[in-house]
Parts: sequence; structure tokens; C-alpha cells
Amino acid sequence: MPDEIAIKVENLGKRYEIGDDDAGYELLTETISHWVRTFGRGPKHKEFWALKNINFEVRRGETLGIIGHNGAGKSTLLKILSRITLPTEGRAVLHGRVGALLEVGTGFHQELTGRENIFLNGAILNMSRAEIIRKFDEIVEFADIGPFIDTPVKRYSSGMQMRLAFSVAAHLEPEILIVDEVLSVGDLAFQEKCLGRMEQVSREGRTVVFISHNLGSVLALCDSAIMLSKGEIASTGSVRKVVDDYVGDIVHQQTLHLSQRTDRHGNGALRFTEVWFERDGKVVDSPTTGSDCDIVLSYETPGGPVKNANFGVMFGAMEGGAATLNLDSETTGSQFEVLPSTGQVRCSLPRFPLPPAQYFIHIWAESGGTRLDEVHSVLVLTVAGGDFFGTGRMPRAENRTVLVDQKWGVEPTEDEPSDLAAQSSSSSA
Repeated sequence: MPDEIAIKVENLGKRYEIGDDDAGYELLTETISHWVRTFGRGPKHKEFWALKNINFEVRRGETLGIIGHNGAGKSTLLKILSRITLPTEGRAVLHGRVGALLEVGTGFHQELTGRENIFLNGAILNMSRAEIIRKFDEIVEFADIGPFIDTPVKRYSSGMQMRLAFSVAAHLEPEILIVDEVLSVGDLAFQEKCLGRMEQVSREGRTVVFISHNLGSVLALCDSAIMLSKGEIASTGSVRKVVDDYVGDIVHQQTLHLSQRTDRHGNGALRFTEVWFERDGKVVDSPTTGSDCDIVLSYETPGGPVKNANFGVMFGAMEGGAATLNLDSETTGSQFEVLPSTGQVRCSLPRFPLPPAQYFIHIWAESGGTRLDEVHSVLVLTVAGGDFFGTGRMPRAENRTVLVDQKWGVEPTEDEPSDLAAQSSSSSA
């Protein structure tokens, strides 16, 4: 029935014009000179369709997952659904109040406090003051920013802003909740907390649109899915079907040399050209759990020297778990003041800490907060099983989490009988 449809998208398209005048700011004299040179000819523009011929429906209470490579059009689609930008053609009809979390701080006034922004966002959602007050304590508790609720948001870290933004979007009772990959900013515990909240929102009969590269989360949370590729729907239907199509596309992408990949983000000052793993100085197809290995990122800098670069590698479980390993050169104190024009960045991992499974590998580089290059799913990596703890026992298959060294023991309480205390102290695991 029509009243069961929460979102209806028909023949949606979004076109951008890219021309020489998009290059940046100019002095007045440069603007006048450019106008004189091009008088009567007009600026040269190229058309770029970020979305084309998009059609789908989402029923009330359904959770839709949207997946796809960088540049596929996912964020553009969500911005249209959130009324941040208008489509060039077609339409998107949404029935109900929309709560959206697309990027850190979206919808926040940086000069206002966290408390004031909660009430501001509630007013935007057409909620009464009484409704906002009723939800206020729950929002603050979920975001875990109680001591800073009366601090201006501009003084929050990105993580604090993200926690508050999600909490506001999820708790102010929108009929439709739209969440972008921004959840990757948070730690694993908060990501799990957010996924649990989205499941609760769906059980309450509200609609969720969720974009993520974490296929395990998409499989666990979503009822159906859409895969976008080059601005068009490449696959739609059950979550399992769409995820399988996405994985197949990644395998196909791997036949391309990394330097040929066009689905990348960044200003191009640095470009990754190859990624591989080494063990004992030899290239290996896959690392083994518990064995030493190196990750090597080959790069070039077409625009000249790059200063103060930071590199990152992320491992995401393909499915069946939330295991994620994030490696970041800056947090380890590694400094790259000036990079050679071509080179290799090496990250050494003693005792590879992931259990046997398949993982996506995402890589990125930045400088001064500006993304230089970022490529998702450069590899689908198969990790071979190994004896991480040296006990002859493999990690349990259902516990697909990062492995860490650990030591277990038992200590008696003060009133423990002496014979039991002696027995306890002589045994440990």
C-alpha cells in the first residue's frame, strides 16, 4: 500500500558542471583578465553525472544498506535524501521527519553549546520543547559528553561531535534515519553502540538508510541493499545478493593495477601505486596469524615534495564479525617531514594480530588534515591461520576480533583457607 512507503525515488539524477572557473579564488585583476580572454566564447564546462536513473522504494520500518566504491555516488544520494542538495532531474519523496548524520558536525552551530544544539536540532525536526526535554537526558547519556554539554561545540573533538550528532539524530524520534560512513570516526565500542541503536530504531517501526563499507554491519543490520557504481544502480535486492555482487566487483577491480584505479579520493599530490605484504624480506600472498610481516605501500608524488605526511591502513572484516584493525603512522610518533618523490612506506607488524578470515584493505595518506590519496578495497586479503599464543590452540571461529597478548591468573582473597590459597597460587592459565 502507498502509505507503507517511507521513501520513493524516481528517475533521480544529479549533474555537476566542472570548468576552469572552479579552480579556486582569483584576484580581481586575474578575474578581469580571464573575462577579457574568454569574452564571447564563454567558459568551458564538462558535465559530470554523479547520479543517473536512480529508482527504488523503501518501506516503513525497513533498513536499506547502500554500498559501493569511492565516487560511486553514495554521499550525493544521501545528501539529496536529506534535502541538503537538490536533484537535477527526477524526485525523491520522503514521508516523515528525517534525521541525518552525514558528516561530523552536520547541522550543528559551532558557536552554540551541546545543550543548545540539541534543542536547535529538535526544532529543525519540528519537535516540541517538551518532546526534546523528555529525550534530553537519554541523548546526553548515549553521547557520553555530560561534563561538556554546556561547552561550545567548536571546542569538541571530532569524536565528541560525532557522538553527539549521532545521538541527536537517533534519539529525536525521526521517522527516517539516514547514517553515512561517518561512524568509522568512532572507536569500535561506540560503533557497536550505534549499530545497536539503529537496530532498535528499526524495531520501533522507523526507517533506516545506512551507508557503510563494513559488509558485516550491512549484513547484520539491513533488510535489503543497493550497490551503486559510477552513479547508477549496479545491483539491488537482498543483502546477501548485493554483498556478493560487491565482492565480485572488488575481485574484478583487483585485476587492475592500483595505479589505474580511478575510484579514489584526494588531491592527487601523492598517489599509491602498489601494495604488498612481505615476510622475512619475501613477498607473500597472505600473512599468517601470529607471524611477523610487513605491509609495503609504494607511492609517487607527481606534484613535487610532500611534507609531514601521515599514512594509514585499515583492515575490515568482509562479513561475520566486526574485526577491524586500524594502523596510523602519526599515532605511533612516526614522522615523515619530507617524502622522496617516489618511495615505499613500510609498516612492520610483529605477530600479525588478525585471526584467519577474509578482510578488505583500505589505504590512505594525508598531510595537514588534507587527504592526499585514499583507495578502498585495494585488496581482498585472506589471512592464514596460525598459533598466535603459542599454545597449539586456534582462536574460536566466532571470536573474529583483533588478537592481543594476554596473561591470566587467579589470586586468593584475604580470607581464603591456606590450603586453597596454596593450590590457587600454583595454577595459572
